[in-house]
Amino acid sequence: RRHILRRTSDHSRYCPSDPPPVSVREGGPPARRSNTTALAPERRGRREELTENASGRAELCAMPNRTLSEMSLLKDDKLKELVLGSKFLSGTGEKTDFDHQMVLKESDNLMRSLFFSIVKETTGTEFFESLSAVYQLSEKFHESQDAGDFEALTSKLGALSNEETLMLASAFSNVLNLHNISEHVAAAMEERHARLDDIPRGPAKTTNGAIKGLIAKGVSPQEIYKAIALQEVDLVFTAHPTQALRRSMLKNFGKIRQILIDLQRHRLSGYERAESLESLRSAIQAAWRTDEIRRNPPKPQDEMRAGLSYFNDTIFVGLPKFMRRIDTALINQGLPRIPLEHSIMRFSSWMGGDRDGNPFVTATCTRDVVYLARITAVNLYFTAIQTLIFHLSMWRCTPEFKQHAMQILEGQDDVAVYDVRKRRNYQDFWRSIPVEEPYRVILAEVRDKLYNTREALQNVIAGKAEALDPTDATIYCESSEFLKPLMACYESLHECGDGTVADGYLLDLIRQVNCFGLCLVKLDVRQEAERHSDAMDAITQHVGLGSFNSWDEEKKCAFLVAELEGKRPLVPNTLECSADVREVIDTMQMIGHLQRVCPGSLGTYVISMATTASDVLTVVLLQRECGGNAANLLRVAPLFERLDDLRDGPMQLGRLFSFPWYHKHIAGFQEVMIGYSDSGKDAGRMAAAWALYEGQENATHVGDKFGVKLTLFHGRGGTVGRGGGPSHLAIMSQPPATINGRLRVTVQGEVIEQNFGEHENCFHTLDLYTAATLEHSLKPPDGPDPEWRKVMLEVSDVSCATYRKVVFDTPEFIRYFAQATPAAELGSLNIGSRPAKRKANPSVTALRAIPWIFAWTQSRFHLPVWLGMAEGFQQLKDQGKLPMLREMYKSWPFFRVTMDLIEMVLAKADPKVAEYYEQVLVQPSLHDFGGTLRDRLGKTVAIVLEITEHCDLLRTQSDAAEAKKTDTALADKLSMRSTYLTPLNIIQVDNLKRLREIEVQAGGVEVDTAKYVPTMPWAKQMLSLHSSKDYYQAAVSDTLIITMKGIAAGMQNTG
Repeated sequence: RRHILRRTSDHSRYCPSDPPPVSVREGGPPARRSNTTALAPERRGRREELTENASGRAELCAMPNRTLSEMSLLKDDKLKELVLGSKFLSGTGEKTDFDHQMVLKESDNLMRSLFFSIVKETTGTEFFESLSAVYQLSEKFHESQDAGDFEALTSKLGALSNEETLMLASAFSNVLNLHNISEHVAAAMEERHARLDDIPRGPAKTTNGAIKGLIAKGVSPQEIYKAIALQEVDLVFTAHPTQALRRSMLKNFGKIRQILIDLQRHRLSGYERAESLESLRSAIQAAWRTDEIRRNPPKPQDEMRAGLSYFNDTIFVGLPKFMRRIDTALINQGLPRIPLEHSIMRFSSWMGGDRDGNPFVTATCTRDVVYLARITAVNLYFTAIQTLIFHLSMWRCTPEFKQHAMQILEGQDDVAVYDVRKRRNYQDFWRSIPVEEPYRVILAEVRDKLYNTREALQNVIAGKAEALDPTDATIYCESSEFLKPLMACYESLHECGDGTVADGYLLDLIRQVNCFGLCLVKLDVRQEAERHSDAMDAITQHVGLGSFNSWDEEKKCAFLVAELEGKRPLVPNTLECSADVREVIDTMQMIGHLQRVCPGSLGTYVISMATTASDVLTVVLLQRECGGNAANLLRVAPLFERLDDLRDGPMQLGRLFSFPWYHKHIAGFQEVMIGYSDSGKDAGRMAAAWALYEGQENATHVGDKFGVKLTLFHGRGGTVGRGGGPSHLAIMSQPPATINGRLRVTVQGEVIEQNFGEHENCFHTLDLYTAATLEHSLKPPDGPDPEWRKVMLEVSDVSCATYRKVVFDTPEFIRYFAQATPAAELGSLNIGSRPAKRKANPSVTALRAIPWIFAWTQSRFHLPVWLGMAEGFQQLKDQGKLPMLREMYKSWPFFRVTMDLIEMVLAKADPKVAEYYEQVLVQPSLHDFGGTLRDRLGKTVAIVLEITEHCDLLRTQSDAAEAKKTDTALADKLSMRSTYLTPLNIIQVDNLKRLREIEVQAGGVEVDTAKYVPTMPWAKQMLSLHSSKDYYQAAVSDTLIITMKGIAAGMQNTG
């Protein structure tokens, strides 16, 4: 009967209407088909219906009463044409050739057509016609770029009612999200076809390609093996609020993504194809009918749960698959597997640990997320062990292993064991397992301990217990305890000639434990340097030593080193202090506690806004004074993120390493974090990029001088303005000798979904980071010529001066920024637990880097990325150095990557849209200032094209005539998105104006919102989701939030 049952969610698998493979004879009918008549009458009727009422492959795939006439999708001629006429989405099987742009266009057309038909069914013809008209007008404008067409689009949108505008914003936001899914699927399939050698790919974008490329460059296989056996890449998931989508929406989009992949990869019958399309339609409609607005801000614990979902979905199972691929690449070169005890990938998190400016991340919150990650890990391991028990059924084992199994059985009461395992409802093996199955005996005990561990963790989370008891022998507190029996199984199997079995599922599990431990992700803790200084100041004043904050740096360091070298307690139990200082002390005490009861769960203590050596020493001392000891203190990483700090940071490291106590304490290893976000906000992108480059070089030189190996921790955001961009290019453009097999990098917000939301993309991300790190470590790019350094210093200085003059020294700027962007309204998005500002004042300095970038991205101006650059390059051009700039672009990876990313952002910018924000929202007295900013944008585009020698943005100069006809792949993607984006920008501007009129009562004229009554039948119900009882305010506010989310999706960046 097994083949009658069906996994209806996966149309690509074996369809039960076909007989089981074992009963099919070549050229003959399926076996046992005649047995239908032997069934009982009531069963026979059902069976006959399934075998006789429908024909062909869909017989049992269809629901019992499903008939051809009910397959409504098959009757949709437009859909038929889109699917059956498609090369890649027709369900006719995977092709050996691949065209990324064709796949993207076919997917986009299919998704848009399905969505528009759903809109028509759910909202009626009137709204559907408005949606279609707006789409056609936007399409026309982007083809012509004519001011009259833009005016027609704004007029059409301005004539719509509030509820129509709200629904229209939601519709275009949904379409942009669907388009992003199409891009993700196209990228995943491109990666798959590249691995199948259907299409060419650069040698270094896979680890296998990097290994082959390195050997071709003269690196010996032994050198490669030694490097990869020591290499470690740590990806740090952060809770930065740049994921604007709700998890409910992401789950639906995951279903859509999988169906699109199935349509490309599998050969489907007509019925299977129709059912796949129905499933696709269902998921799209579910997303459309879901409230896309997050009505309440998430808590840090919610952010951690969201981050952990990627481990459940892709990362936990993807890691061992990726490690096997590396093994295969090494074996193909005559090399052994990666050492069993080594994991080349690590994962960490800031979710629930990053308290910099976030009052909601407390000591208790940090404890909660540590236990949350632990219980997630134990659940995954428990499932894996239940599977492994089935796998290891062998009886052969070493005498020592069998003796251990016998000892376990001797201490068991068979009846008690059965009762406990039955009550726990294990998958199988409730009774005591005989010694003839020794591996199962050992693993059954592991299963029991994991179950006990899960219960202990649940008790802590539920408040029934204060903490885990590290002395409890019935639970696992350290990963080494869990790993020990697994390694015993592995070694016994190999010694008994069953190494092939050991190198199967058991090897995968061992590698998962070595990578993830019992914590799944290590939690970093981050706090601002000033908070630690205030805590130490409170302590020194309380004990009568004076004010720590008033001391100079030399005195601070002398005091801190003396305390670290001594043994006297410093922090009194009766310390009277402010709430902020108390939170610092509580956090330090919680760190000490967690290090004892949950060893291995914490990673690095990051000090943001670090400027001096004493910042680091203060944190080390506070840890020790609050319950830590030399063996379990967290490593401390200063975060240099402003321009001056990046330049001065290496000198501070040298001062730190010169203290003998600290040099001995770090044992030759130091982590240093460099910040891309605040450096860009502080100095502009070009100056920040060069300061980061030189800062890494200088820090590495200091480390070499003192015999300290540095691990550089790159705090990159999703946008170019915050250091974002393709990971492979970013790694390969780093200065020589700065990676050396050790890399930490943040993965933030929407980038987590892009990199790990789907299995192919997860695999590709792990492969890409490993390949780039390996290649950079063994064959780093050449450094710049001395003359190029002088050029970069000059352009950095000029661009920084220009940027700061405009942003910080021009009185009009802050008013223009506040009026021309939705910066003030971003808080209503509820996309993160952290406030948008560190301190409550209106300056750019107080504003965090993410909303700073987000606001300019929404208006399509992207000012932080390019401001100041034109002036710097123009000065060099005037000096006759344009040929040198062009040579730098051709020959220096750092400069080329920097320019390419800036060019990409300039292509995303739309001066016409940015001007519309100004015309409607900005007071007329500031319009001239806005005009000068747009002039600067135009000059930046011109000078970038001169340096890159491109005929237009994202179009090469090699064949200008053809380039004018055919966009590059990226330009084509941007063009497709712009058709959906521009209506959202116009709607956003209009609703920003309405919202500000409500809040400010502009011009003294009151807006009588109470008179507004929705006219469409569904509008009142939809607007009732808003907390306000005022329908007008609810419509304006919700529309604005939806446009922000939609534009973020369309730009594929928030902050």
